[in-house]
Amino acid sequence: MRAAIQSRFRCRKCRNDDCRIKEVAMTGTGLSKLLDIQHNHYLFVSCSGCGYVEVYDPEVLEGHKPGKLGSVLDLLFGR
Repeated sequence: MRAAIQSRFRCRKCRNDDCRIKEVAMTGTGLSKLLDIQHNHYLFVSCSGCGYVEVYDPEVLEGHKPGKLGSVLDLLFGR
């Protein structure tokens, strides 16, 4: 998925075609926030030229959501 983003990247601000990608995990609200369970994952794609950042949801890009087993494993092993 990262290779596909990098090969298609074109900055909307400066038209540069080089980028950096970082995966970021965040807590949700309620109990997950209280227990610091980071089950929300996003890809931050920043332009190497001007620093403009786009945020992508990898679940949407992959076309599916992880099942309950994945969520349980994330909880146990802190993905």
